[in-house]
Amino acid sequence: MANRKVITVFGATGAQGGSVAKALLESKHFAVRALTRDVTRPKALELQGLGAEVVKGDLNDKASVETALKGAYGAFVVTNFWEHFSKDKEVCQGKLVADTAKRLGLKHVVYSGLENVEQLSGGKLRVPHFDGKGEVEEYFWSIGVPMTSVRLAAYFENFLTSWKPAKAPDGDYYTLALPMGDVPMDGISVADIGAAVSSIFNSPEEFIGKAVGLSAEALTTQQYADVLSKSLGKDVRDAKITPEAYEKLGFPAAKELADMCRFYQMKPERDVKLTHRLNPKVRSFSQFISENLGAFKDI
Repeated sequence: MANRKVITVFGATGAQGGSVAKALLESKHFAVRALTRDVTRPKALELQGLGAEVVKGDLNDKASVETALKGAYGAFVVTNFWEHFSKDKEVCQGKLVADTAKRLGLKHVVYSGLENVEQLSGGKLRVPHFDGKGEVEEYFWSIGVPMTSVRLAAYFENFLTSWKPAKAPDGDYYTLALPMGDVPMDGISVADIGAAVSSIFNSPEEFIGKAVGLSAEALTTQQYADVLSKSLGKDVRDAKITPEAYEKLGFPAAKELADMCRFYQMKPERDVKLTHRLNPKVRSFSQFISENLGAFKDI
């Protein structure tokens, strides 16, 4: 590890961090210090087997973040809003990493950010799992950390869980409830993010100080439904639900996700062409679904 620059990967056993850690290990340009709260987890042991230095780390602990970043050239930073549903906590974690990176002189941080929707919409929309990341992006840049923000499109993986087509109560078909109207929504598989981030670390002069929107492709709800119909051999239709109706569905984050889709309808910048340059093997929605048919066994 001594002769290669070290990149610390936060959340290395999670979806984003795991994708990045594996891609960096595969490219062999950098040594990987993989951070996780439980070094005995199977995913941590797998990364160790692939050649990573696996280290116990906690984003809420200043000393732990310091140890994680000491001697590192760069870092991939991801925070998980859904673990605690607290924007303030997410902002605190991000700022702690930013302050530590600044003090230790890291040369390139790639931060998994997003837009500050509340600010951009003049307070009309509130999407806390975006807004906190937007605040942290600004903070990294304001204190002079050499940082690239990667703003990810909606995960294709959501279609296997929370956005899975639902059986229509009045017929032999299924509906896809995404309040997007006719506006295309960008998407990407979280597994394809790692290779793109690895490419960004290889070209610091091109990407430091920039926000990069990652997307495999942008499809309308009807087009997503068409792909699902074809792949599953079922009739899947756009539920044509409005954001107003969606936010009344009553599950915990309904209002937040309705506002997220209102923001998506404003077409935030996601760069499909650049994403394909950074990861030429990035999968389309159709390819992704064909590789994950097992998730739809109950349909």
